[in-house]
Amino acid sequence: MEYKELLRTRHSVRNFTEREIERPVLDEIIEEAGMAPSSKNSRSSGFMIIEDRSTLEAISQMRQHGSGLIAHAAAAIVVLGDVEATDLWLDNAAISATYILLSAVDKGLGACWVHVNGRPRVKDDPSMGTAEEYLRELLGIKDNMKPLCVVALGYEAK
Repeated sequence: MEYKELLRTRHSVRNFTEREIERPVLDEIIEEAGMAPSSKNSRSSGFMIIEDRSTLEAISQMRQHGSGLIAHAAAAIVVLGDVEATDLWLDNAAISATYILLSAVDKGLGACWVHVNGRPRVKDDPSMGTAEEYLRELLGIKDNMKPLCVVALGYEAK
């Protein structure tokens, strides 16, 4: 796909078919995300590929609104930043997540960025904690890694 067509074609996809994504395709998306530029070449972004249906369902519960679509995705990629590698981990992770979105489109997939960083689980009830705390516990995320977002992936349902 030509670059300008890729940019014109990309849009947030929230409805997916049940078709699975082959693991080599997911691995290639991660490889391409790893090529994203980073501050002082710190390569501070990290990724977790989630394909397990029950884990996708659990991740979809991280926020009261906006994350439910993950339950119906074929896979998801948790985009993380290493806070010990650079103070610009957030910027680096955002660039990497954008590479994931573009790579997905190039491979015929739909994708949607679901924000984690700074988001409460329940909008009007801070006692419920944050999406980050929920994911950290659910996925066993290391202390030095902070989740920026989860990118839901799948084949778009028309």
